[in-house]
Amino acid sequence: MVFNFKVFKKVSPNGKLTLYLGKRDFVDHISAVEPIDGVALLHDDYVKDRKVFGQVICSFRYGREEDEVMGLNFQKDLYLASEQIYPPKEGKEQNLTKLQERLVKKLGPNAVPFTFTINPSAPASVTLQPGPEDEGHPCGVQYFVKLFTGQNETDRTHRRSTVSMAIRKVQFAPSKQGRQPCTVVRKDFLLSPGELELEVVLDKQLYHHGEKIGVNLCIRNNSNKIVKKIKAMVHQGVDVMIFQNGQYRSAVASLETQEGCPINPGSSLQKVIYLVPIIESNKDRRGIALDGQLKHQDTNLASSTLLASPDAKDAFGIVVSYSVKVKLYLGALGGEVSAELPFILMHPKPGTNTSKVMRNDSQVEVESFRQDTIDISSDSKVPIC
Repeated sequence: MVFNFKVFKKVSPNGKLTLYLGKRDFVDHISAVEPIDGVALLHDDYVKDRKVFGQVICSFRYGREEDEVMGLNFQKDLYLASEQIYPPKEGKEQNLTKLQERLVKKLGPNAVPFTFTINPSAPASVTLQPGPEDEGHPCGVQYFVKLFTGQNETDRTHRRSTVSMAIRKVQFAPSKQGRQPCTVVRKDFLLSPGELELEVVLDKQLYHHGEKIGVNLCIRNNSNKIVKKIKAMVHQGVDVMIFQNGQYRSAVASLETQEGCPINPGSSLQKVIYLVPIIESNKDRRGIALDGQLKHQDTNLASSTLLASPDAKDAFGIVVSYSVKVKLYLGALGGEVSAELPFILMHPKPGTNTSKVMRNDSQVEVESFRQDTIDISSDSKVPIC
């Protein structure tokens, strides 16, 4: 039987250390995160008297690179996993994946498998979109798998003998829909009889990226005010946990209409408004949260962050949420009536019957990487290069 695997490969500058990973997206199932499994290929003579260490690093940049002056640094690196992978520690048993088994068999005795596990409370991969004039690395959360040679884990690493590869920690949409969001807002007015009632219902709670969001409105005007205009918006909420006041919201989709207006006293209106929050409408807006990005790969608006509990927010993370807000404009003297409903925006799990899914690893082309679909069946003699 022949097994084909897509393998991601990166070599250290001195050519003595090579990192292989089978994928670069690792799924957070809320209760646990997929283990990060790979293989390190070591040059025999080079590592004879050295040790090789592996680490998973969460890099959180919370300020612009061009603003770093006089030693000020707006980046923190968190070491989520760190261990010696060569020489392997005695008595440690390791269950190899199929990819690791075949790579070890193909690469020979200098191939060392490794597996890292990270805590599910670690933040998701999120990037904050820079402005058109911004330079340097964007703010956000990135992950790296790093291999280096040294005498201990705290050694200063040398670029020539270090290899690192960017990965992502991602979440996919739940398989079941939640409760359908709905709300009713009633407003009465000083010295005016009756009230204005606004009912907002979304057609479902969970949406996939690129889907239309159907906002069902029912307006009953039992007051003496006149509704002159309706506006519906999708708000993206971003909470940068490291800052006490790091919460802000941006409208990533909006629609303003006067169709059906004015709504006079004693009248009512039922209407459906469709909104589509997509990155194409927000290309040049600084601060919009995007899904974690790999080189040469298109991205999209960040997915909603799912937490095991409200208290499980990591101090170095970015929490993303979405809501639909509807406003009724009653004129200069009448003011406004508004209602807001939260919803979830995420990618479906790969393999589900949906029209749009997140790009998988086979579509990623990364500079300085060689990606080969390798036949690593037991009787194959095709070399890995």
